[in-house]
Amino acid sequence: MKVAKFGGSSLASATQIKKVANIVNADPERRIVVVSAPGKRSKDDVKVTDLLIACAEHYLTFKEAKDELERIIERFRLITEELELDSKTLEEITQDLNKRLYETDTSNRDRFLDVMKSAGEDNCARVVSSYLQKLGVKARYMNPKEAGLIVSDEPGNARILPESYETLAKLRDYEEILVFPGFFGYSKEGEIVTFSRGGSDITGSIVAAAVKADLYENFTDVDSVYVANPNIIDQPKEIKELTYREMRELSYAGFSVFHDEALIPAFRAGIPVCIKNTNNPLAKGTMIVAERKENNDNPVVGIASDKGFCSIYVSKYLMNREVGFGRRLLQILEEDGVSYEHLPSGIDDISVIMREDQLNEEIEQRVVEHIKQILKVDHIDVQHGLALIMVVGEGMSKTVGMAHRVTKALADAFVNIEMINQGSSEVSMMFGVKEQDVDRAVQAIYKEFFN
Repeated sequence: MKVAKFGGSSLASATQIKKVANIVNADPERRIVVVSAPGKRSKDDVKVTDLLIACAEHYLTFKEAKDELERIIERFRLITEELELDSKTLEEITQDLNKRLYETDTSNRDRFLDVMKSAGEDNCARVVSSYLQKLGVKARYMNPKEAGLIVSDEPGNARILPESYETLAKLRDYEEILVFPGFFGYSKEGEIVTFSRGGSDITGSIVAAAVKADLYENFTDVDSVYVANPNIIDQPKEIKELTYREMRELSYAGFSVFHDEALIPAFRAGIPVCIKNTNNPLAKGTMIVAERKENNDNPVVGIASDKGFCSIYVSKYLMNREVGFGRRLLQILEEDGVSYEHLPSGIDDISVIMREDQLNEEIEQRVVEHIKQILKVDHIDVQHGLALIMVVGEGMSKTVGMAHRVTKALADAFVNIEMINQGSSEVSMMFGVKEQDVDRAVQAIYKEFFN
């Protein structure tokens, strides 16, 4: 049994949905189909989810959003007409959208946004199931509430509740192909609650884990995962096989194929994942597995980078002798709701690396003052405009001279390293550089290991 998830680009138009139907029909093992909302049809187009958010925001501000709602209906009208579905499908979608917009309580802004945002996936699932039925396929739209996808009541950041897996396991028993909307579940009180970014990937992973699928296929618009960002490296090499740990490290540091939390349910259930291309379904794609089967001569699997970081550098003589110093430092950050990403340290100094968007001017000033007052440090410095580069590979821990090769490549490219940190798992090495140097740095590391 396979669970197949299709992303927004795979469902952006009637033409794409026809490709999806062909893929589903080509393999009888594809029993459950998880869908995103229709995405962009071209580079300058707008995703349906973004249209829904704009519609909700406009209604919250002006108590009216007729034009915004019509734009969404028009997207579904084009799709349903080109698929030659009967008018009933569009009527149901129109009624659903009107009900969500005009009959939902707007006193809780976040809950109202969740109701509106989830309409893209929900109605796309109805369209795909209707089209499969039109082709003579035994298919059925499956609402997450009916399926038993119960989540925590945290609007925009839902987490699956453990008891859901037992209920969702019954999806195996259906004879029809089930078309399941991604991105949202229901609270115990019956309220719609959405996952965080990459929510449809999370749904697909949850469903695959619950039904104990043999394979979780994630269809997108690329043939495979690439060694590095194609916007930085011209025609980078494809990755044939990745481990879960490698994928998580790469996703964290900017790989856009998956949100870094999306694979956790599949990972815990030990279900292999295959990234495939809706526009080229015969391509082998990239397999994500618990342990790599193929021997890889290259210790590096991928290189990822992400901007938008800053660091707080703290220095104090004999810091290593001061019991509780690190705990008190992190407590100061915790009191202002700031989380950290990395914590490289020495005998007398420590750096706390965090996402820059957590530190506005007021919070930064308060944190710095508290560190000075409470910890009596000798020196403190806040550095902005940092980018992190992750060099990832399970084979790195067994390879002599890895750090030397990376640092030499960066030195030859005249890139100054602001910090280095190796994860305790030894699957990755992190390098901090200035944002303006990050593309040049990635190109230098790629050249060292893949050219």
